[in-house]
Amino acid sequence: MKLTLSFVNRLHRLRRVHPLHPLHPLHPLHRQHAQHARHASWRLRRAVGFTLIELMVVLVIIGVLAALIVPNVLDRADDARVTAARTDISNLMQALKLYRLDNQRYPSSEQGLQALASKPGTEPVPPNWKPYLDKLPNDPWGRPYQYANPGVKGEVDILSLGADGQPGGEGKNADIGSWQ
Repeated sequence: MKLTLSFVNRLHRLRRVHPLHPLHPLHPLHRQHAQHARHASWRLRRAVGFTLIELMVVLVIIGVLAALIVPNVLDRADDARVTAARTDISNLMQALKLYRLDNQRYPSSEQGLQALASKPGTEPVPPNWKPYLDKLPNDPWGRPYQYANPGVKGEVDILSLGADGQPGGEGKNADIGSWQ
């Protein structure tokens, strides 16, 4: 095959692309295609995974949120126990009032709150006793409620010694009584 000058000129012309041709580097469509290709490769790299910095930022945010929320949640559990103790004491006081209506007196200190769940065998034996409670509850910390007849703060007193189980105290360790 003999190379003619016209054939060589045509090859050179094919190589050179006119500036208005879309494949020319200065043509706007060529630039958009190049940008799209760069963004596509960046998105592909981005979709592979998270960087160490991104993971560390997320862990720090989770740590800060946990430090702010966990103490509030723990305090709520103590508040719930105090509320449960107050509700139990109120229910026990209602049962004691029914006992008194039926038997003209409260159970003695010796008979205690157990007189609400089972008929007392010690004096004074109630004449019209019936079960006022199915089961005697313990306070939310697992200890029995204290009962005093005559009471220090009222005609009778029922109290829970709080979280520490000791008389007195403040906050969650404070005594919770029927007089409150």
